[in-house]
Amino acid sequence: MNSATVRNLLVRGMLAGLAAGVLALVVAYFLGEPFVDKAIGFEEAHSHTHSHDDVEVVSRSLQSTAGLATGVLVYGVAFGGIAALAFCFALGRVGRFSPRATALLLSGCALLAVYVVPFLKYPANPPAVGDEDTIGKRTTLYFLMMLLSILLAIAATILGKRLAPALGTWYATVAAVAAFAVVIGTAYAFLPVVNEVPGDFPATVLWRFRLSALAIQAVLWGGFGLVFGELAERLLNPRPETAASGQAVPTAH
Repeated sequence: MNSATVRNLLVRGMLAGLAAGVLALVVAYFLGEPFVDKAIGFEEAHSHTHSHDDVEVVSRSLQSTAGLATGVLVYGVAFGGIAALAFCFALGRVGRFSPRATALLLSGCALLAVYVVPFLKYPANPPAVGDEDTIGKRTTLYFLMMLLSILLAIAATILGKRLAPALGTWYATVAAVAAFAVVIGTAYAFLPVVNEVPGDFPATVLWRFRLSALAIQAVLWGGFGLVFGELAERLLNPRPETAASGQAVPTAH
């Protein structure tokens, strides 16, 4: 794949990430923000250090609109560019898939490795959940779990490719997935558990907040896979030009 094609795919990946970010923004605003407000209300009701002299640097309304949009869209463009470069490397190396199918497969695997696997160990928490003194430790553990998941996903892909000639594609894939699950399960068992949810925090709010966080990521990655897959397919496998009016194309005699 030449540099011009990689550059074109990078641009398309960023555009697809922007489009997916818009979809995720809609989900985040209508599905996630109501539970953030409820969690903030819980925090304010149980705070013993709140003072009327406290100055709110950024208003809640600005956070839930312009701030949310900026964060989600910038994230979408950034991950879209990274995913496009990963697509350039993966195309033709993970199987004889079309660009569209490769984009969807890559998006699905990335969703699992980058978000779902770390989420199952260290799920997202709304405001009022977590000790401010441990935020550094919790952040480090989460990114450690994410990095481990990504590296193991890459290793599982390599393992599956090497086992395929001897076991066949199906059994090699099963063996690679099983190896990934075993190592991830071991990591789950040995990494520290973080449970700082207050005992009186509404369980429904916590559960629905976490579901909304998962839905946002699913829409983001799924939307990217669909949009980028279509753009990549049109770039790499352009359709032959045909007469739009249905007239026969003249042939030389």
